Amino acid sequence: MKLSGQILAKINPEIVKQLCEIAPLVAKKDSSLWPLEQETINRLGWIDLPTKSRALLPELDALSAWTRSNGLTEIVLCGMGGSSLAPEVIASTYKKSLTILDSTDPVQVNNSVPSDLNKSVIVISSKSGTTIETLSQYEFYVGKFKQANLNPTEHIVIVTDPGTPLDVIARSEGYKVVNADPNVGGRFSALSAFGLVPAALIGVDISLLLDDAEKLSPSLSLIDSPAIKIAASLFSLSDQVINFCDKNSTTPGLSYWIEQLIAESTGKNSNGRLPVVIEESTESFSGITVGFTPGSYDLTIEATLGEQFLLWEWVTALLCFLLKVNPFNQPNVAEAKDRTSTILSSLTNNGVNTPTPTYEDSDYLIFSSQKISNLSEFLKLKVSYFAILAYLDRGSDGELLKIRELVAAKSKTATTFGWGPRYLHSTGQIHKGGQQNGAFIVITGETELDVKIPNKTYSFSQLIMAQALGDIESISERNLPLIRIHLKNRKKGITKLISELAKN
Repeated sequence: MKLSGQILAKINPEIVKQLCEIAPLVAKKDSSLWPLEQETINRLGWIDLPTKSRALLPELDALSAWTRSNGLTEIVLCGMGGSSLAPEVIASTYKKSLTILDSTDPVQVNNSVPSDLNKSVIVISSKSGTTIETLSQYEFYVGKFKQANLNPTEHIVIVTDPGTPLDVIARSEGYKVVNADPNVGGRFSALSAFGLVPAALIGVDISLLLDDAEKLSPSLSLIDSPAIKIAASLFSLSDQVINFCDKNSTTPGLSYWIEQLIAESTGKNSNGRLPVVIEESTESFSGITVGFTPGSYDLTIEATLGEQFLLWEWVTALLCFLLKVNPFNQPNVAEAKDRTSTILSSLTNNGVNTPTPTYEDSDYLIFSSQKISNLSEFLKLKVSYFAILAYLDRGSDGELLKIRELVAAKSKTATTFGWGPRYLHSTGQIHKGGQQNGAFIVITGETELDVKIPNKTYSFSQLIMAQALGDIESISERNLPLIRIHLKNRKKGITKLISELAKN
């Protein structure tokens, strides 16, 4: 591992000294370092995963052998947040094929179905065993296999904590189940079963990940710890925004994994650090910029993926110590789940109660508490950041990603982009629990396709709309600026938004 960058010379020595004193206690899993809650006491198992996860190797070898002997070559992972972000980075880094389904958008759900179900393995990952998105995807795939006259138990693998509702029912029905360490929180689970099961199934040598992390581990609690230097920098040299750039990185997608880790861990008590994933180092408008290959960054961290995983978990825990927040809970994620359930019930019984739009044309409708007729007017607001939250298909609607850079350039303001409902399990926490100085652009859309969820009274289109409306409700109740753009036609609406923002 190698650290470089101009900010290393600017680190506050008093903060470094403070972290040097407590780092050995972190290594010993001293939960009293953070605000004491049940999540703190029972969530420190990530510290020794580089060695403890080796106990999984025989089970994962057998699972991999089973897929090979049965010709199961198409792997789909259904999971949210920590259950999908780490496996996605692993697959990208090792150039392996892995389909990620981390959405309830019916188009994305439908497009995730392998070309040959007979050759597929579907990994269903949920720490709690109650994640509504993942359980809906599970029901969907069970139905798909049955329709194809295939036995779901021969094509579905479950990853969950021991004793969860999903664990109990999966075992009773004869599914292959791999239990994760219950003392590891979801976003700290990259080196647990949640990261390693999909990695093993796509042919990654997970021993290398664990080897690299294990070699680094002892140094993280020492005086010259890279985790201490980075945590001290993020605390003292930025009061909110931290930009991350993956350009030319050997670990593509790492920024999005770090985004969840930092945003969901630190965004509490109107405090936190907001990760902003950018495409170029020149796109940062505030805060400090972190990169993973040599370049014009304030801080560069060159390391293997196994090292990066463990390093950033340590960095986040140390940063939360300095911020005096609990790194292991996510109170506002639970809030979003509760609102979704309430709105789902209303949608299925009464339909959508649509407010009057402030603007409408042939391509989209705009809803906002502000009296505006286009997005450009909204961008004149003086805020610390804009968050674009898109409840669409990140495959077929991927062109929408272009507006992050356009919004940032037009507003000269830090701008994040999140696909809904995925972001509810990452930046959604800091939006509501962190500094209350952002403005929110929520994008929803009509769909020509809907997909029923077996054994449920609602469909995927109703579920994703309930999730969007629930989060809009949460943000609006905090009196934060918000605009919702509802696309009548996704392709035309996206093209029009990009065109309007590109105008000077």
